[in-house]
Amino acid sequence: EWPLRPGEDDMTICAHYYEETGSNWDKAIMLYHKAGQVGKALELAFEHQQFTALQHITSNLDDSVEPETLHTCAQFFLEHQQYSKAVDLLLLAKKYLEALDICIDKHISITEDLAEQISPDKDAEPEYKKVLFERIGECCMLQGAYHLATKKFTQAGNRVKAMRALLKSGDTEKIIFFAGVSRQKEIYVMAANYLQRLDWRKDPEIMKNIITFYTKGKALESLSGFYDACAQVEIDEYQNYEKALGALSEALKCMNKAKMQDVSTQEAKINFLKRRISLLKKFVQARRSYEEDTEEAMRQCMVLLEETDLDTGVRSGDIYGFMIEHYASTADFQKAYHLVQELKQRLPNASLAYYVNNTVLEQIKRNVGLDEPALDGAADTPGIDEEIEEDIPEDFGF
Repeated sequence: EWPLRPGEDDMTICAHYYEETGSNWDKAIMLYHKAGQVGKALELAFEHQQFTALQHITSNLDDSVEPETLHTCAQFFLEHQQYSKAVDLLLLAKKYLEALDICIDKHISITEDLAEQISPDKDAEPEYKKVLFERIGECCMLQGAYHLATKKFTQAGNRVKAMRALLKSGDTEKIIFFAGVSRQKEIYVMAANYLQRLDWRKDPEIMKNIITFYTKGKALESLSGFYDACAQVEIDEYQNYEKALGALSEALKCMNKAKMQDVSTQEAKINFLKRRISLLKKFVQARRSYEEDTEEAMRQCMVLLEETDLDTGVRSGDIYGFMIEHYASTADFQKAYHLVQELKQRLPNASLAYYVNNTVLEQIKRNVGLDEPALDGAADTPGIDEEIEEDIPEDFGF
């Protein structure tokens, strides 16, 4: 029998015996490892494909082992589809970019802990740190880890990419916060564009942030478009032409200050806004004059209905609705009925009840002696003077 005596030299002698005789490669490798000859143990493990022994040895490796040896071990595990183990060894060898490539190619999830392990040392070259942090961020983006990607892009100093990652997450609160602390024009605009896709009509805080971010981002053309959208909401959902007029006036101010590359396009937009404002002003004035002189108000409405481009600024149905309800309230039902017919002819696909209160439509029908439902479309759609549950802010900021 081969004599075994306590001590490292004896383990080496035994390991050499098993190696020379080829009787037990596994024991030879383990004995070399225990004797502190890690390189020799790994050499035999690779040479004789002792996978189990190699796993045992590499589980105890640290960064004191030569990087080349660690890299060799990593390649062995990679060839045998042990991808996570290969990544761990590459990290020990500080082969971070190579480890990231494996994570991407083999779909290894980048966790918070793994991202920190891959991150460069504090004393690494600034350019290398930037490249590595961005690479980690890109990997996280591919895997849908958007918050982690945001963190890594921020560490790389690329706040625009960080915001793009954050936008993918859909975390509105963090998007607003990040835009506020970044103080970059492009990021302000990115945040405002994102917020516009939300239901800002019912959230005054989001509306306020959109205006603030476009203003800080000097995106006056976009801000003009947003005020225009606000005006349309006031018309379509609330029939509030006074607020719509205020919003369009702000849109015009912004468009006048904008610095568009195509001057002719900017001028066309300015003129279009001016025309719409002019139409709105006429309708607002007609409604304001109603209390003092109803006939003058009706006359102004009739004149307004003759405008060929009326619906670019004022919905003709709202003017008809205003007039119909007036004549019904003064018991001039024939006039009211005549206007209803005009409205149906002008807007054949529209629901009458969208512009005229259901009760008023029924009252007109009864008083002109109609037994048939001639005033069709008078159901299911709320009239303009019915109470609207949604509330919007009193002040748009203009």
